[in-house]
Amino acid sequence: MRSILKFQHFRVRDGAFKPYESRTGQTRGSPKGSFRGRIKSVDVVKRPAAPAAHGTRWVLLTAFLLGVLAAVIWYLVSLPHPDALNRMAGTLLAWAIFGAAILSLRRVPTKLMGAVVMAGALLLGAAAVSGPPATSSDSARYAWDGIVQKAGISPYRYVPADPALQDQRPDWLFQGRVPDGRCTPGLYPASTSPGSANSADRPGSDRLCTAINRPQVPTIYPALAEIYFLAVRLVPGPGVGYIAFQLAGLVLSLSLTAGLLHFLRRTSRLLSNAAWWAWSPLVLSEAVNNAHVDVLGAVLATAAVLLLFRGKVFSSGVAFGAAVAVKLIPVMMAPGMLFRRPLRFSLTAALAFVVLSLPYVLISGWAVIGYLPGYLVEEGYGTGESDRFSLVRLLVPDRWATPAGAILLLITAIYIWRTVDPQRPWDKQVVMVGATLLIVSPGYPWYALLLVPLIVLSGRFEYFTVPLALTIMYLDGGLFNSTLTTRTVLGAAALTIIAAAWLRRRRGRSYSAATARVPRG
Repeated sequence: MRSILKFQHFRVRDGAFKPYESRTGQTRGSPKGSFRGRIKSVDVVKRPAAPAAHGTRWVLLTAFLLGVLAAVIWYLVSLPHPDALNRMAGTLLAWAIFGAAILSLRRVPTKLMGAVVMAGALLLGAAAVSGPPATSSDSARYAWDGIVQKAGISPYRYVPADPALQDQRPDWLFQGRVPDGRCTPGLYPASTSPGSANSADRPGSDRLCTAINRPQVPTIYPALAEIYFLAVRLVPGPGVGYIAFQLAGLVLSLSLTAGLLHFLRRTSRLLSNAAWWAWSPLVLSEAVNNAHVDVLGAVLATAAVLLLFRGKVFSSGVAFGAAVAVKLIPVMMAPGMLFRRPLRFSLTAALAFVVLSLPYVLISGWAVIGYLPGYLVEEGYGTGESDRFSLVRLLVPDRWATPAGAILLLITAIYIWRTVDPQRPWDKQVVMVGATLLIVSPGYPWYALLLVPLIVLSGRFEYFTVPLALTIMYLDGGLFNSTLTTRTVLGAAALTIIAAAWLRRRRGRSYSAATARVPRG
């Protein structure tokens, strides 16, 4: 007599357990903790194909939701100087519509899903580039560094306000003062007098206004970021504004979307998962509209993960070293990258970083460090009171927050290094990056661009609470108590992730217990 256990997509009959199959009938590998009895056969229980009209309705609903989301994105990037409340409300609405669009996409026929994802990414990307950067002026510094390099000048040599670069200043980046001696909204005051950084806000004949934030400090960006800035500005003339970097960000975002779709299709996973990157309000805002260079780091870091998964250690090391040479942030993924020939991988990554940095070091020497030390102090990563390590400060005094946070990060890194699975490395990498962002609590949501592809690969969608929390922190704008807001949203994200991990483990134990009761032949 055969005993039959029914699961979500398959039926197991007594005999030796075999790797379970997906709805497409392709082997996906057995889950951890599977039983060891003998099973004579595995029957795949496939859902009946949806009628064509039913599938069309879901396509139309998804298209409608994408149209509404595109309209919200267009509204957010078109507002010249909205108040913080309108910005916050519009952003939260975009996130809500994004969630509804993802749920609708899951019911779209599989054969159309990839096309719908890419079409949606193009539509939303077009909306995101329809206006200038809405919440960040970092791309102004990108453009300036590219313009300076195009003129044959090292970006590490002069600050933007230096009079020596007066001939390089385009009108859309630099303007004179208005009659009352102040800058128009969205521009930053900068004095051209040496040593006058602290008096930049006072009206004076030597003062100008610029779209570049921190105009009297050197650039902070590593070598490959500067190469990228030069490449983007190499063809456009000086009058071309933000659109150059916005289009570059859109191309990078679409490239990563295509890469994720390709990988998901090859591994028989749901193609709808790619939309978590392609349609995300975080990506549309920070990678496309604000054109943050972090998107390049995310593309290279994701390539490094997938190449190492396929056993291409050298290529992966080069990609990872290049990602760190864009911004140092991807270095947090290093503990989860040491699962295959770690010495060769590490040496290759370090060599790639050095080779990319060497030309700038030879030209500018130690100036390539740029504003990094000052930035760390300014952002509160040292001792003292700040919103960095916000959750840690709930447990220890402020003066101990930084060392305590460093210890937590070290413990997390050791755990990830010892437990990473070469067959599913992204499961631990998403934990490493997500935990780092929660512990350090940076004030900028674009740092989470590195996390989103790992969420797509791992399917740990609860980690999307982290970029959402960082977005709320960034847009708070004095609406609420900053410290309270930071601790509330980060705490909610941490509790959500912990609860999801507990439920996932409980489901795994229930599955193992159920399969263990199958009679042995």
